[in-house]
Amino acid sequence: MQVTVWNEFVHERSREDVRAVYPDGLHVVLAEAVAEQLGESVKVRTATLDQPEHGLTEELLEATDVLLWWGHAAHDQVEDAIIDRVRQRVLAGMGLIVLHSGHGAKIFQRLMGTGCMLRWREAGERERLWIVDPAHPIVDGLETPYLELPRAEMYGEFFDIPQPDELIFISWFEGGEVFRSGCTFRRGKGKIFYFRPGHETYPIYFDQNIRKVIGNAVRWALPTGVPYHSGAMHCPDKMQ
Repeated sequence: MQVTVWNEFVHERSREDVRAVYPDGLHVVLAEAVAEQLGESVKVRTATLDQPEHGLTEELLEATDVLLWWGHAAHDQVEDAIIDRVRQRVLAGMGLIVLHSGHGAKIFQRLMGTGCMLRWREAGERERLWIVDPAHPIVDGLETPYLELPRAEMYGEFFDIPQPDELIFISWFEGGEVFRSGCTFRRGKGKIFYFRPGHETYPIYFDQNIRKVIGNAVRWALPTGVPYHSGAMHCPDKMQ
């Protein structure tokens, strides 16, 4: 399977506190997590905002089964033509995993058709991600009824997204807020997973349970089914 990890790669180069946690970039840690979870069955590439075509060339996307998306500070800098390209690939079957503040990314908003905004508070609070769909393959291999992060940025409802096809995690934070932290959607042939945990100054992507969820999500999001036709379907004449 072919996986691409996209990262805007802005904060890691401009802020020392971010560089201290992810010195080579979040995309490198996420790529390592995918390779660790899926082993020799996966080939992982990375792409970043500053590359030509943001690294998301037609050739790379055509060769990508699942795309992981990290965005935070530069959503508006992603060219609309590239977003259109990614969207078409999702509709054609490429899986998409949107992480943390990627809820504000153009690609997620375009696919959801809503603003995708939420309440937030950067307070380093404890978070529990309760598993509310224990039979789902994305939580396969987890051994507790919830995942706990000692320090996390709070995201709270209302989360302006369409009704998820499946709700897998609901988060609780020390301040009392709750949040739909693991949601799946289908658009065209593509499977989409939004996963809330992550922050540029917290080492959340080193957590083994979070890495397991991401690996499971990649497997779940792999393209399946029959070829996708974006144009009008041909209907044969009725038999006389």
